[in-house]
Amino acid sequence: MEDYDTMMMDSEAIGPSVKISQKLTSRRQANDERVVFQLSNCDLAFANSLRRVMLAEIPTIAIDLVEVEENTSVLADEFIAHRLGLIPLNAKGADDVKYSRDCECEQYCELCSVKLILHAKCTSDEGMNVYARDMVVDGARPNHFVGNPVITDPEGQGVLIVKLRKGQEINMTCIAKKGIAKEHVKWCPASAIGFEYDPHNKLRHLDLWYEEDPQKEWPLSENAALEDPPAEGEPFDYDAVPNKFYFDVETTGQMEPDQIVHGGIKIMMEKLASIVHELRPDAGGEAKGEYDAPRSPEYGDSGAGGDPWGQDQGFTTPYGGGNQSAWGGGGTTPYGTTPFGQPGQGGWS
Repeated sequence: MEDYDTMMMDSEAIGPSVKISQKLTSRRQANDERVVFQLSNCDLAFANSLRRVMLAEIPTIAIDLVEVEENTSVLADEFIAHRLGLIPLNAKGADDVKYSRDCECEQYCELCSVKLILHAKCTSDEGMNVYARDMVVDGARPNHFVGNPVITDPEGQGVLIVKLRKGQEINMTCIAKKGIAKEHVKWCPASAIGFEYDPHNKLRHLDLWYEEDPQKEWPLSENAALEDPPAEGEPFDYDAVPNKFYFDVETTGQMEPDQIVHGGIKIMMEKLASIVHELRPDAGGEAKGEYDAPRSPEYGDSGAGGDPWGQDQGFTTPYGGGNQSAWGGGGTTPYGTTPFGQPGQGGWS
């Protein structure tokens, strides 16, 4: 466990805690593209909620509208527009950008969008490659880095968009807007989020199918080194629940991985705060004791001996206690006198 630095999410040890891995292997380490951490002191529902929020509800920037002025390449307008939408754009400071649905403009403006110009024409016989670096931000924007194409390759070119032959040209205006991955996957900040618990399968949540040897056909993950393997002949604990969860967050470059984790926690806090707010009486919720809708009768409120169907309800029954109905206590029916005798004297009293 010396390979971990610890950051507590709660000042008390009983709260959820995070241990960020600084060096597990040369491939898996905390850097600008990936972070590996362990979440503990919480249940499976909370850990999985954090994973889903990080995947689907963190706002980022992506190209949502493409205005084509010229396209003589071999690719159709829709094909290029789809490729442009999947190019990762810098989402740092995305909170400064308004959602289009919350903006007062008709279609887009500098408050809710970032405009990028893509204009390239091939003049050589060798052909020309158009990369994400050829996209230029045009006009004002909320801050000086949001909407910039993400370029992480050593050559500094970015994503390949299209190849042009001599004389071919593309001229497009790209409008990037703010959104979340629930609306479209192009707004997803993470390329992948690994999630694992119980690497030794002590809880037997997985039924591993195998042909000959399960240990060879199902090799253990790197997280198995962080937990003790089950002892031989160890009895199965039916009450055991998972309490350690291993995350591997890999970003597309739109934002740093720690920002994704912090953003997921922030969104979960906002969701819980909204629920608490709606449950408060001063926010429109019903306070305890102020419910004025019809209720079911309670014992002791009416009738002799706490009978909920007693005399106070406006009717009586033929089953003793002095209560009388139209058919009991010797009452006369269309079929003659009933055999139940006088009130309180029948065989049912």
